[in-house]
Amino acid sequence: MELLKSDFYYDLPEELIAQHPVEPRNASRMMCVDRRTGALSHQHFYNLCEHLKEGDLLVMNDSRVIPARLYGEKIENGTFIEFLLLEQKGDKLWEIICRPGKKAKVGTRFSFGGGRLIAEVKEVKDDGNRIVQFECDGNFFTALEDVGQMPLPPYITEKLEDKERYQTVYSKELGSAAAPTAGLHFTPEMLDELRSRGIKTAFVTLHVGLGTFRPVKEDNVLDHKMHSEHYYLPKDTADLINETKANGGRVIAVGTTTCRTLESVATFYKEIAEHEGYTDIFIYPSYEFKCIDGLITNFHLPESTLIMLVSAFMGYDNTMNAYKEAVKERYRFFSFGDCMCIL
Repeated sequence: MELLKSDFYYDLPEELIAQHPVEPRNASRMMCVDRRTGALSHQHFYNLCEHLKEGDLLVMNDSRVIPARLYGEKIENGTFIEFLLLEQKGDKLWEIICRPGKKAKVGTRFSFGGGRLIAEVKEVKDDGNRIVQFECDGNFFTALEDVGQMPLPPYITEKLEDKERYQTVYSKELGSAAAPTAGLHFTPEMLDELRSRGIKTAFVTLHVGLGTFRPVKEDNVLDHKMHSEHYYLPKDTADLINETKANGGRVIAVGTTTCRTLESVATFYKEIAEHEGYTDIFIYPSYEFKCIDGLITNFHLPESTLIMLVSAFMGYDNTMNAYKEAVKERYRFFSFGDCMCIL
C-alpha cells in the first residue's frame, strides 16, 4: 500500500494562521461534520452542548505545558544560548535541544535568569540532543515558571501576553512541550454546563512532544517514523469509558493526543484498562478505530500526521472537503485557531 504525503496537501493563506487566541475561549468557531455523510455546518464552540447527548463521555488530556524555552548564557564567557526542554530523565535531569549547539559540549555550564537556574551538559546524543543536569535553589518547576518562556509553535510569531492562554483550564500534570490545543476552547462554566446535562468528563495524560510539529519528510507516508510520547490512562477513566460503551453512549476524544492515548491502549492491549507507557502509534487512513466515537480537534498543518489521523477517522474525501470549506469560510487555523466537532 502506498499513501502519498502530497495527498494531504491543501493550500492555506498565511493570514488564516491564528496568531493569538480569541476571547472568551469558547467564542471560537466550530465546524460540525457528520463523518458518515460528510455533511457539515458552521457553529461556535459554545454550541457544543447541542451536539452531545446525556450519557456521552468527553475524554480530555490534562497535561500541562511547561515554560520549556530558556534563554541564557555560557558561564565561562557570557555567550548566548537557547535551550528547549524535551523530556525529564531524572531529578533535574533533562533531555534538551539547544542552539547554537557547538557551544554546548559535555561539561559546559550555563546560567539562566541571572543564576536562578544553572545547567551542565552531561551527554551529547547521536541526534544532537543534549542531556543536561540543572541546579537551583528550591523547586525546579517554580524556578522554571519564573525563568522560562512558553514554547509556542514556530508558526506563531506574536508574543503571548498571558501564559495561561496556552494551557487548558483543566491542565494539571506538568510535562508537555506543546499544548493539547483542542482543549483550549473549554471554559470552566462550559464544563459545568456539560456535566449538568448528563455529559460526563474524564481525563488521560499524554505529554505532547515537539515531534508533533515534525514534518513528514518521506513521500510515502508509511515510511514515516512517528515520535514517541508518554501517556497514562487512569483506572477511573477506563471504567467510565467501558460503562459509557455498555450503556450505548459515545466516547468523544478531545484532541488527537487523547485519541492516540485511547487508541494505543485499545490496540496494544485489546481492552480499555489502566495503562501507562510510551506510544508511537501512527493513525492514517485504513486504520480501524477501536475506542472513540467522536473527535474534537483543531485544523492541522498540510501534510502533517495529524491531518492523516483526522482523515482516518472521518474519511479522506470528507476531510479534504472540510478543509477546503474551512479555508473558503476563513476559519482560523492551527494551535490558537478554530475547531471541528466530528461525530
